[in-house]
Amino acid sequence: MSNNLSYNSKVEAATSHIYDQLKDIIPEVEWPVHAPYIAMINQLKSDHNAIILAHNYQTPEIYHGVADYSGDSLGLAVEASKTNADIIILCGVHFMAETAKIINPEKKVLIPDLLAGCSLASSITGDDVRLLKERHPGVPVVSYVNTSADVKAETDVCCTSGNAVKVVESLDTNKVIFLPDNYLGKYVAQQTEKELVLWEGTCEVHERFTGKELLDYRKSIPGIEIIAHPECPPDVLAEADFVGSTSGMINYVDKHRPKKIVMITECSMSDNVAVEFPDTNFIRPCNLCPHMKRITLPKILNCLQNFEFEIKIDDDISSKAYSSVKRMIEIT
Repeated sequence: MSNNLSYNSKVEAATSHIYDQLKDIIPEVEWPVHAPYIAMINQLKSDHNAIILAHNYQTPEIYHGVADYSGDSLGLAVEASKTNADIIILCGVHFMAETAKIINPEKKVLIPDLLAGCSLASSITGDDVRLLKERHPGVPVVSYVNTSADVKAETDVCCTSGNAVKVVESLDTNKVIFLPDNYLGKYVAQQTEKELVLWEGTCEVHERFTGKELLDYRKSIPGIEIIAHPECPPDVLAEADFVGSTSGMINYVDKHRPKKIVMITECSMSDNVAVEFPDTNFIRPCNLCPHMKRITLPKILNCLQNFEFEIKIDDDISSKAYSSVKRMIEIT
């Protein structure tokens, strides 16, 4: 395929089956903009033995158009550990690409934008963890996967929102240092008898939701079901019908097939899941993650054409971090 990014008959034929899925989500007038990128990206993936792993918060043209696997942080980590691809392109934020590199030190791991960060990951450093360990000697550290490689290197075992309780319960100790999401930590603390030492990190997307907002949904939309991510504040989780990871939320919709639902999480999640469940009316609370939205089709194409931007991690940090990530996957 040439580098011509025009919308022609070949591009239309190569992408029509994708647009059939997305026609209720992406306006027809926008498709000629996306389609040439999708066609070229999918061709170059094959040429370079590359795989695209996309988080659930990516936009629909990425999630459904070019991703080989879409999922939550845990799913992306597990898939990265299994792939035979030579190149991994992580369409998510920086810590996710680092995790893929930690699991696959011999592979080329690329992220379309190096500035795609995370408020949780930036809330804590390896130095912070070392200080906590000094203050609580002998207490194991569980770090949310939403952390940098240097934090993972100081961690006994990582977790995600989907397996945090299971990971904490797996430790043979009555006290656990749980980092860095304060709201997730409070949620986990309600599910276990262990004492948790918490950090003050929060997700800039989920912390904006309020319990009052959920009550307003119930008053204005009778019969609506509300499902929320555990990174939300406690008053939000108290009003939700279900609390779970992004994959857990998808499973909830699949199992219950609600007529009307609101997913209290990042905005694009509802668009992506709505494609799979057209009979459900998704009410969309539009809190966008500015970091996730730095990932675009043109930047993904740049990854495949110029092999930018490659994730590099110090070997010592990577080897230490590997054990905490590997242990998480084994527990799962």
